[in-house]
Amino acid sequence: MKKLFIAALSLCSFFAGAQKLDNSLLWKISGNGLSQPSYLFGTIHITCDATLDQDVLNALDTTSQLYLELDMDNPGLQMEMMGGMVMKDGKTMSAMVSPEDFALLDKFLQENAGMGAKMMDRFKPFMITSLLLPRMLECPMQSVEMELMKVSKAQGEETLGLETVQDQLAVFDAIPYEEQMAELMKAVKDNLVTEKAELKKMLAMYKAKDLNKLLELMEESENKIYNQHNDVLLANRNKNWIPKIEAIAKETPTFFGVGAAHLGGEDGVIMLLRKKGYKVEAVK
Repeated sequence: MKKLFIAALSLCSFFAGAQKLDNSLLWKISGNGLSQPSYLFGTIHITCDATLDQDVLNALDTTSQLYLELDMDNPGLQMEMMGGMVMKDGKTMSAMVSPEDFALLDKFLQENAGMGAKMMDRFKPFMITSLLLPRMLECPMQSVEMELMKVSKAQGEETLGLETVQDQLAVFDAIPYEEQMAELMKAVKDNLVTEKAELKKMLAMYKAKDLNKLLELMEESENKIYNQHNDVLLANRNKNWIPKIEAIAKETPTFFGVGAAHLGGEDGVIMLLRKKGYKVEAVK
């Protein structure tokens, strides 16, 4: 079940932007008063191969703690996630679609998620989509975050989070539930064909460490949520992270791992840190 919650995070990782960056997922943060460098790494939350390369392992070795988007080793994480999956104001998915469409959704979820729509009627539709992510892979699901945590734990170091579960799940309250539901039903009626194709392309761009191509792919996504709510999904969160990253890096050399789509563009973490006076350079 924990892997499903990790998969849920991947839906926060789509980004649109024009800033050109070097082909690298690992970036060194230095200057502007830092006594020791920290590192910024672009993750992908579900993949077929989460193997960490030597540069990443070296960066983990030279830093003293791991910060992810969430504190993933928090024993109460799953309970907190469950509490945040329910829609506000008593809204239900069944009230947003026709009885025929809800029956179609119920059948699809029973076959692909092991639980019918009736049992998840009050869940935010975007979260239901996230639970289908493992079905979009053509392989057993792996997580880069989990691999980072394994290394951090082996080094006797702590894993912490840049935001709380409540912060992250509030994103899905800011996006109209009706829009979320429309995209979920579109995916169901398409039998995830479009979603599988987009994820396959994304994984290829990530493997190539090509953030520019990754951004182009996100811009062309057929999912309207990614195109119309970039501020909620990414930009606002990036801006909220910057003062935290600054304070943390000044205190302790840290390895920051966040979704790769958070790195690029004018409102991406790399440019925001550079605007603050830090030297942020690709490690490749």
